[in-house]
Formats: sequence, C-alpha cells, structure tokens
Amino acid sequence: MREFLIGLKATVVFWVLTALIYPFIIIGLGFLLPYQANGSLIQNDQGQIVGSALIGQTFQADNYFWSRPSAIAYSETAEAGPTGLSGASNLAPGNPELIERVQADIQRLGAAQIQPAADLIYTSGSGLDPHISPDAAIGQIDRVSQARNLPPNQLTSLIEEYTEGRFLGIFGEPGVNVLQLNLALDRLR
Repeated sequence: MREFLIGLKATVVFWVLTALIYPFIIIGLGFLLPYQANGSLIQNDQGQIVGSALIGQTFQADNYFWSRPSAIAYSETAEAGPTGLSGASNLAPGNPELIERVQADIQRLGAAQIQPAADLIYTSGSGLDPHISPDAAIGQIDRVSQARNLPPNQLTSLIEEYTEGRFLGIFGEPGVNVLQLNLALDRLR
C-alpha cells in the first residue's frame, strides 16, 4: 500500500507539472513573445505575409539571391495549396538521385558564373534552412547586380546589413536570411 501511495503522489505531482504548470508557462511566453509564437512571419511592404524567418523559400530568378536547395518543395504550391511538408531527403551520399541533383545544381551555378558553394549545392539537415553563408551571397552579387542594374557595392553593403552573427556569439556560423535579403532588395527599387 505504501508503494502505491508513493506512485500515486508521484503521478499527481508530475501531472500537475506537465499538464498544468508547463502549458501555462508556454502560453505566457507566447504572450510575451508574439512574433516568435506566431511563426516569425515576415510581411512585405503591402502588409502581406510572404514567409517565415525560420523556413527557407525557393528563389530561381536571376534578379534574386538564390537560396540553398531543399529536400522538399516547401515554398511551392500544389493544386490544393502549400505542400506543408518538411524534412530532409535522407538520401545516402552515394545515392544516384542525390548525385544527379548535386551535379545539376553545379551546372546551373556554373552557367550563372557562380562559384559553387556548399550551401548552394547541398540541403541543410532539416531541409528548411532559410540561410546561406555570406560567401555564397557574395558569390551571387555579379548576377543580381546585372539583372537589377545595381552597383555591386550596394549589394555588398546589403549583404553585410542582413548577415546574422553566431548564436550567442559562439554557436553556428554567420548566415544571411535569403528571404529577408530579397525583400530588402525589392525595397531598393
């Protein structure tokens, strides 16, 4: 009977912690941080939601900076609307499908006279990363500059402005959010 009461008390304590206290703390944080709680949505100048700061978008036009490839078409729409899929392809390094895609990306970058950077060729682990390295963005300056008829130094300063540093100053690498960079590019007009 003693062990039953100890188990019952532990169950009640953990139920109160996980079913009551924790959810209310998370709801409270959501009220304190509404931008993050609502998906870090980004709006254009007209107030329309164009994406999230946390999920990459596909850019293929020459007048935009290209993002890293995705394992899934997360920003393309099907007949029923956005795909809503997320995740990595899980293709092994020797998989012929992956090798074909990488070779096609290298050819596409070569045709655009862009030095193939790793983040313009390979997907991120999640398949959703919205960032590219500053070097990958700088490698695209000539193409975007010609397509938009803008001076390269103006694009360089824009890349510097939208480069995010390491998380807490020590984790990860600096990156450029491609959606935010391209929206800023549109505002230059």
